[in-house]
Amino acid sequence: MAAPSTKSNNRNGKDGPNFNKSSKKPFKNSKKKESNNAAHSQALASQLEDDVPVFPRGGGSSLSQRERNEIHAEVDAEFREGERGLDKKKKRKNMQKKSNASIDDLGSLFGDGITGKLPRYANKITWKNILPGMKLWGVVSEVNEKDLVLTLPGGLRGLARATDAIDSVLDNEIEDSDCNLLPTIFHVGQLVPCIVLQLDDDKKENGKRKIWLSLRLSLLHKGFTLDAVQEGMVFTAYVKSIEDHGYILHFGLSSFMGFSPKKSEAENKEIEVRPGQLLQGVVRSIDRTRKVVYLSSDTDTVSKCVTKDLKGISIDLLIPGMMVNARVQSILENGIMLSFLTYFTGTVDIFHLQNTLPNANWKKDYSQNKKVNARILFIDPSSRAVGLTLNPHLVHNRAPPTNVKIGDIYEQSKVVRVDRGLGILLDIPSTPVSVPAYVNISDVAEEEVRKLEKKYKEGSHVRVRILGFRHLEGLATGILKASAFEGAVFTHSDVKPGMVVRAKVIAVDSFGAIVQFPGGVKALCPLRHMSEFEIVKPGKKFKVGAELLFRVLGVKSKRITLTHKKTLVKSKHEILSSYADATKGLITHGWITKIEKHGCFVRFYNGVQGFAPRSELGLDPGCEPSSMYHVGQVVKCRITSSITSSRRINLSFIMKPTRVSADDAVKLGSLVSGVVDMVSSSGLVVYVNGKSYLKGIISTEHLADHHEHAALMKSAVKPGYEFEQLLVLDTEGNNLQLSAKYSLINSAQQLPSDVGHVHPNSVVHGYICNLIETGCFVRFLGRLTGFSPRSKAMDDQNADLSKAFYTGQSVRSNILDVNSETGRITLSLRQSCCSSTDASFMQEYFLLEEKIAELQSSNSKGCDLKWVEGFKIGSVIEGKIHEAKDFGVVVSFEKYNDVFGFITDFQLGGTTIETGSVIHTVVLDVAKTERLVDLSLRPEFIDRSREKSSSSQTHKKKRNREASKELEVHQTVNATVEIVKENYLVLSLPEYKYAIGYASVSDYNTQKFPQKQFLNGQSVIATIMALPSPSSAGRLLLLLKSISEVTETSSSKRAKKRSSYDVGALVQAEITEIKPLELRLKFGVGFRGRVHVTEVNDDKDSLLENPFSNYRVGQTLAARIIAKSNQPDNKKSYLWELSIKPTVLTDSSESFGKLFAEEFDFSTGQCVTGYVYKVDGEWAWLTISRQVKAKLFILDSACEPSELQEFQSRFQVGKSVTGHILSINKEKKLLRLVLQPLDHGEIDKVDSDNISNDNISSHIHEGGIVGGKISKILHGVGGLVVQIGPHFYGRVHFCELKDTWVSDPLSGYYEGQFVKCKVLEISHAVNGTIHADLSFRLSSSGMLNQSSSQPCDAVDTPCDHFEKIEDIRSDMVVQGYVKNVTTKGCFILLSRKLDAKILISNLSDGFIESPEKEFPIGKLVVGRVLSVEPLSKRVEVTLKTSNSSTDPKSKINDLSSLHAGDIVSGRIKRVESYGLFITIDHTNMVGLCHKSELSDDHVDNIEAKYRAGEKVTVKILKVNEERRRISLGMKSSYFSDDTALQIDSDGESDEAIEEIDVHEKSLILSDSSSLAVQNMVVEYENGEFLLAQAESRSSVPPLEVTLDDIEQPDIDNVASQSQEHIDEPDTEVEKKQRSNKKTKEEREREIRDAETRLLEKDVPRTADEFERLVRSSPNSSFVWIKYIAFMLSLADVEKARSIAERALRTINIREENEKLNIWVAYFNLENEYGNPPEEAVVKVFERALQYCDPKKVHLASLGDV
Repeated sequence: MAAPSTKSNNRNGKDGPNFNKSSKKPFKNSKKKESNNAAHSQALASQLEDDVPVFPRGGGSSLSQRERNEIHAEVDAEFREGERGLDKKKKRKNMQKKSNASIDDLGSLFGDGITGKLPRYANKITWKNILPGMKLWGVVSEVNEKDLVLTLPGGLRGLARATDAIDSVLDNEIEDSDCNLLPTIFHVGQLVPCIVLQLDDDKKENGKRKIWLSLRLSLLHKGFTLDAVQEGMVFTAYVKSIEDHGYILHFGLSSFMGFSPKKSEAENKEIEVRPGQLLQGVVRSIDRTRKVVYLSSDTDTVSKCVTKDLKGISIDLLIPGMMVNARVQSILENGIMLSFLTYFTGTVDIFHLQNTLPNANWKKDYSQNKKVNARILFIDPSSRAVGLTLNPHLVHNRAPPTNVKIGDIYEQSKVVRVDRGLGILLDIPSTPVSVPAYVNISDVAEEEVRKLEKKYKEGSHVRVRILGFRHLEGLATGILKASAFEGAVFTHSDVKPGMVVRAKVIAVDSFGAIVQFPGGVKALCPLRHMSEFEIVKPGKKFKVGAELLFRVLGVKSKRITLTHKKTLVKSKHEILSSYADATKGLITHGWITKIEKHGCFVRFYNGVQGFAPRSELGLDPGCEPSSMYHVGQVVKCRITSSITSSRRINLSFIMKPTRVSADDAVKLGSLVSGVVDMVSSSGLVVYVNGKSYLKGIISTEHLADHHEHAALMKSAVKPGYEFEQLLVLDTEGNNLQLSAKYSLINSAQQLPSDVGHVHPNSVVHGYICNLIETGCFVRFLGRLTGFSPRSKAMDDQNADLSKAFYTGQSVRSNILDVNSETGRITLSLRQSCCSSTDASFMQEYFLLEEKIAELQSSNSKGCDLKWVEGFKIGSVIEGKIHEAKDFGVVVSFEKYNDVFGFITDFQLGGTTIETGSVIHTVVLDVAKTERLVDLSLRPEFIDRSREKSSSSQTHKKKRNREASKELEVHQTVNATVEIVKENYLVLSLPEYKYAIGYASVSDYNTQKFPQKQFLNGQSVIATIMALPSPSSAGRLLLLLKSISEVTETSSSKRAKKRSSYDVGALVQAEITEIKPLELRLKFGVGFRGRVHVTEVNDDKDSLLENPFSNYRVGQTLAARIIAKSNQPDNKKSYLWELSIKPTVLTDSSESFGKLFAEEFDFSTGQCVTGYVYKVDGEWAWLTISRQVKAKLFILDSACEPSELQEFQSRFQVGKSVTGHILSINKEKKLLRLVLQPLDHGEIDKVDSDNISNDNISSHIHEGGIVGGKISKILHGVGGLVVQIGPHFYGRVHFCELKDTWVSDPLSGYYEGQFVKCKVLEISHAVNGTIHADLSFRLSSSGMLNQSSSQPCDAVDTPCDHFEKIEDIRSDMVVQGYVKNVTTKGCFILLSRKLDAKILISNLSDGFIESPEKEFPIGKLVVGRVLSVEPLSKRVEVTLKTSNSSTDPKSKINDLSSLHAGDIVSGRIKRVESYGLFITIDHTNMVGLCHKSELSDDHVDNIEAKYRAGEKVTVKILKVNEERRRISLGMKSSYFSDDTALQIDSDGESDEAIEEIDVHEKSLILSDSSSLAVQNMVVEYENGEFLLAQAESRSSVPPLEVTLDDIEQPDIDNVASQSQEHIDEPDTEVEKKQRSNKKTKEEREREIRDAETRLLEKDVPRTADEFERLVRSSPNSSFVWIKYIAFMLSLADVEKARSIAERALRTINIREENEKLNIWVAYFNLENEYGNPPEEAVVKVFERALQYCDPKKVHLASLGDV
C-alpha cells in the first residue's frame, strides 16, 4: 500500500471509509461513515481529482494507531468467541454473521504499513467497501447494444454505458456510432481497466446495487504527462484512426498522441482493428518534440513486459493490469503482501495466488523475499490500497477459460481445502482442464453446519452443482444442498415455455407479482395473468411467502413470464410455443390481447400470436366482438391455417365448423328474401328464407343507394318486415352480409366475385368499403376489392377525398387495370367516365320514398296513403289559401286536413291572391313522407288541364295516346326548370304540351359533391329515360345533360332503320350546341358528331377570330365524316369527327382514309395558328388541329409588364393565336410556340440540337428585349435573378437596375414582379448551362450610345455607366455603389464589368471612425478617378472633395506652411521602439520624433511613458519637402520660459480628434499619378521596413498589387523623414545604411532569379525542395502547378489535391489570375483522377464560381476543354 502524506492522514484518519470486513462489528461513528460514503458516490469529480500526496511512498495506512488496535482487538475477540463456543443464542448469532460474511467479505482495504504491526488480511473489493473513484481490472462478460457488463474482482458485476465506454473525443472518428457500435469494439473475455463512477441501489429488489463503471482513458490516465511516460511501459490507448502504415492512437489526453505500426506477420490472426477499439502496447520510443509516443502492439511482447521502477511515481500513475516485479514481504491469513516499484506494497488474496487450487499448506510456497511477477488488480486512491494478482492466466494478460456452465452437476469433485467457518475449495473435474470451485458454508447443507472441517476432509469427493462463475478469477461457485439437485428449475436455461412450476411469492406490486423458484431463479407474473378476471387489489390474492402453481408463458433474455390463470395452468391441450408447431386443426388455449371490429388477436406461449376473424368468433348477427369477449380472456382456439414464413396464424373460436348441404348453401351474388328479426345499432338482422336456418345482417349503409334514405329506412323498418330481394354480398359461416341497394340488386349478374371476372374498360357497380388519404377501396362481391387512387377518384384534384365520398356509398367504377399476378384492380371513379346511362338512380329514389311512406303510415295508427290518389301529377285540384309567405303561398285542402300544398313565387304566374280565397291549381309533385304537395298556377298548366277536361273521354284517350307516341325513351328534349328540390328537379317539356318530368341533380359518384345550382325557369337539355309506369313510381324520368352529356340512341323501331356511315360520307347534320372550340351536331338517327374549330375554314381563312360566328343552334348544314367514332358500338358518349371545310366538302376523292389521316409534319420556325383551349398559371394551351396541341409560355407572350400581368385575360378560351414553332415533341404531338419569328441561325441551332423540351433559349439573343419575372432578390449588391424562360434565368447586375444612378436601386422591385429587360450577354458553360446577363436600363443613352470616342470630360458632373476601361480617364467624376468594405478601404461598382477601389485614406476629407457604418454595402458614392490601369483593368478613385490637381499644396497637406523652429501641437499617432509618430493638428501631416529627441535625459521604455492619442507640444526640427519628411523634437530645452505654445487662431482647435491608425489615414502625395513610381514600404509583422525601388515595383505584374501596397506611401514618407533627420548629422552612417539596403535588395533579386533559373533548368526532385520553393514564391501558380504535377508523378493523388487546396488558401486574394490558374489545374486533376470524374469536376467547378469571377472561370474552363 502506498504511504499517504501527513495531509492525507489528517484528512482521512478519522473520516475515511471502513474497509475492515474481518471485523463483524461496525464503527461507533456509523452515521458519520454513512454520510461520507454518500458524499463519495455523489461527488465523483472530487474523488478523481485528489491531490497527489507529498511523499508518494508505500506501506502507510489511513487509520490512526488507536483505531487499528481497536479493530484488531475486536477481530481477535470474535475469533476466540467462535472457538470457545458460547451459549446457543450467541452461537446462532455468530453463525448468522459468519454466513452473511461470505468469502467476499474476508479482508479489507486496510493495513498498518511497513512500520508497526502488519495487516492480517489481504485487501479485497466487496459490496460494502467499493467506492467511486476506484480503479479496477475487469473482464467483459456481456456486450449489449447500449452497455457492457464487466466482471470485477471478488465476483462483483459492473455496468458501463456506451457513452462511458468510449471517450467523447472519438465521436467524430467512429462511424455508425448509433448502431451496434459496442459489439464491434469489445468482445467477451476482453480484459479492460475501468474506474467506478457511481453506485446505485436497485429499488425493485432489496439489497441489490448497481456499479456504474467508465472505461474512458481520460479518467484512468488523469495525471499522466509526457514526462511520466518511459520506454518499456505498457499503455492502453484508443485507436483513433487507421492509416496505411499503422494506427493513430489516443490516450484520453490532449497533451500527446500515439502511433502503432502495423505488424507484418500474424496480422490476420488478430482481431480486426477498428476505430475506437482499445489497444495495448509497449512504449518503444518517444518523440518529445512532436509529442508522439510510439507503441508496439505485439501481444507476446505486451504480456511479458514489466513496468520498470520509476523515480517519484505516484499512486495516480498506477493503472489496473500493469505488470510489476514484486517481492514477498509477509504472509497474511488469506493471502500474501508484496512490495513493488520500490515504494509500494500490495496484497494478494488467496484466490489470486499462482496455484489456482491452493491447499491448506499454501503458505509454504511463498517464502520471505520471494520474487514474483504480479499484475495490479485494483487501486483505491482514498485508502491508497493496492490489490495484486498472481493468477497465471491474468499474469499472461488473458482471461481464465470458462470450462463449466451454470447448473452443471459434477459427481466426483475433490475437496482441496476446508476453510473453517467459511467454506470449501473443490477441484471440479471439467474438461479439458479442471476448474476450482468454492462452496460457501451457507450452501453446504440445508441445516446449519457447525464444524465444517470434521464433515469434509481434504481429498474426499462430493457431489456439487455449479451456482455461478467469477470470470476474472476463473473460480466457480458451487452448492452442495440436496434441494439444489431436486428442483426442475435451477437456472434460466432450465425454464421452458409451457412448463408448470411451483414458485414462492416474494413481492407484490401494481404491475404484478415477483416469484422465486426453489433453485433461486426469479420470474414475473403480470397483473393480467394473476387471475382469470381483472384484479383491483393484487395484494389480497397473492400473499408474500405463499407457494402457488404457475405456467411459464415465455423466456426472453433471462426474463421469465408466468401465468396463474386457472384455465391455462390446468389446460390439457397441446402448448403452442412456436409458429412451426402451428398445424391446421390444432386446438389449444390462448388469451385475447386485442379486440377489433374485424376480429380478435390471440396470444400464445413464447410470443406466438394469431388472429381470429369476425366470422370465426361464433357471434350472433349484429353482435359486436367486444360484447362477448374481453381482453385477457382465455379462449379455446382452432387453427384454420398458418404460414410459418410470414408468422401468420388464422384461428377460429368455433371448434366444429358447421356443414351446410350443397342444396341449402347460399351462393355469393345470389338474390334471396328475408324477414327482419331485429334492429341493431349497426343495421338489420334478417332471417334468410330457405331450407337452412341462416341469418344475415344488412348494414345501415346497404339499405339504400341514397345516404339520407338509408337512415329513414332503418328507422321505419320494424321486426317482421320482409325484404323481397336482397343481394348476398359475403358469406361468413352461417352469417351472411346482405345488401338492399337497388344498384347492386339490378346488376347482380354483372358483379364480379373473382379477379378473373373483371375486365378492363368496363363500368361495374360497387360500394366503397374504406377511405384513406391516398384513395378509395371499392368492394364488389365477397372480398374482391379494387383501389381507386386519389388522382383517379375525382375530376377535381383539389377536392377533399373524405368529403367527396363516404363509406358504404354506391358507386360506378371504371376498371382501368387488372393485375392477375398480384390480384390488384385499379379503378377510376371520375364522373366523366362513370356517369349513369339510365335513370336507375332517380328511379330508386322515388320507389324507396314510396316504401318509406308506406312503412311510416303503417307504423302510425290512423294515417294512410289514400290521400295520394286525390293528388295525381298534372291534375287540377281545388284548394284554399292558408297563409302567404315571402317565398310562396301555403294551400290547405278541405278533404285532407293534414295535407298541405305549396306554391312558389315562380309558380304563381303573376296571379294576385288573398288569404282565404279558393283557387284551382295543378299538381306538380307529391312528397308522400312529408305529406306536402307542390302546386302551380301558371296558365300553361291550367290551360292544358282545362283542355283535357273539356274533351270527351274518347277524345281524351286519343289525345293521350298521341302524346305518348310523341315522347320516346332516349329522346333528347328541351326542358324548363319549374321547382328545384334538394335532390331532384321538377321539369316541364314545353314542346310536349308541358308534360311534367323529374331529373336528379346528382349521380352515384357525386352524392356528396357540391351540386350545380339551378334557377326556376332555367332551360336545360335532358334525355327521356323512363316513361310513367309503376316501375318509375308513375313519373316521367329524365337524365340531365350535365350528368351525362351524350345519350344513347332511340330504342324505337326507327333505330333499326338507321343508316351505317363510314369515313368520307357526306351527311346533313343539325347543330345542337355551339362551344368555343367545337360544334356539336346530330345526324342520321341517333348519331352525333362534332366539328373541331380547325375544321371550319380552309387555311387561308384560319385567322378568323370566331369561326363559329355565322352558325346558330338548329341550323342544318352539310358535313363530311373525317374520322370514325372511338368505339364500334356507337354508344352515346362517343362522337364522330366531322369537317365543314369548303375544300373537304367539294373534294370527290374516295381515298378519304389517307386524305384525312393527320400527318405530324412541322418544322422549327414555321408559322402556325391555333386556338386557346386552356390557360393555367404560366402556359396558354392551343389546339392546332384535332390531334396537335401547342403551348405558349407567359414570358414569350409579351415583353411589357402590363401585358404579362393580364396574361389570363389576353388569352381567353377560343382566341386565335399565331406563333412560330420553337420546339417539337413528336411523341406527344406537342409544339412550343413563341410570338416573335426566329432567324435562320436560331432555327439551325434548334434543329441541330434536336431539343424537344422546355429548356430552350435559342430565341433569346443578345440585344433583344424580353419579358421577365423576378425570381429572387440577391443579398447586398448581388442584383436580381430574373426568369426569362420556363427553365432559363438571367442575372441583372446591381448597376443595371435603373437608367440613372439612384441611392437604392432595389426599391420598387419584389419577387414575382413582371419586368421588361434587355439581354446584354449570353454565355455557355462547359456543362451545358446557359448564363444570361440582363439589364433594366432600356434607354439608349444610358447604355448603347456611350462610346470611348465621346468620353465624359466634365470634371464636376458625374458621368453615366462606363462599360469599357478605355472610357475612363484620370480626374473623371464617376459614381458607383459600394461593393464591400474592409479596414483598408472599399471597392465600388462602376458598371457590370468594372470595379474601382478606394483606399481608407481617400474615403473622406475627415476622420472616419467606422468605415462599415459610413459606407454600407449598396451605398451610392461620387468620386474622382485617381489612376487607371487599362491592362489590369484597375481603377482607383478618391471620394475627397479637395482637388489635388488644381491645388496641389492645400493647407492641410502643404509642407511649405511648416518651418524649422515652429512650435506646434499634435497627437501621438503611434508608438515605436525608435520614436513617436505625431500628427500635427489641423493637417494630415505626420512627423517623427526620434527617441533621442524625446527628452534631455535618456528614455529607457518609450511604450510605458507615451501612449497613442496623447496631446503633445513639439518643435519642428527639419522639413524635407523633396522627400516629404518632418523631423520633430520634444526636449524641454527646445521650449524657453518666455515662449508659449501658439495655436493658430485661424483654425479651430479640434479637441475631438481621435486616434489615427497608420493603416487608416496617411499623407497624400502631391501628384496622384506618381503612386506607381514612388518608393513603397512593405511592413512585416516584426516591424522591419524594407524599401523597394520603382524598377522592382514595375517588374511585378499588375494583378500582384494588393490594397496594402498602395496604402503605405505615408509610412514611407514618415520613415524617410525620420531617417533623414536622424542620419543628417552623420552622412557616413546614412550612406552606409543606404548601401546596406541596396545590397539587401540586390541579394533578394539574385535569390529570385536563382529560383527562376532553378525552376526552368533544374527542376526540384523532392518534396522538400518544392516546399522551399513555394515558401519563397507563395503567389506563383507556376510553382504550385509544378508541385502538383510532381505529386501526380508519384501516383499520390490525395497529396496532389491537398497541395491544390493549400495553394488556393496561400495565394493572395488579389492574385486573381494566379488563383484561376490553380483552379484550372484542379479541374484537369479531377477530370483525370476523380471518382467519378464528372461529379468531381462539377463540385470543384461550383466552388470556383463562388471564389472567382464566374465569367472568367467559364472562359478558362472552356479554353481548357
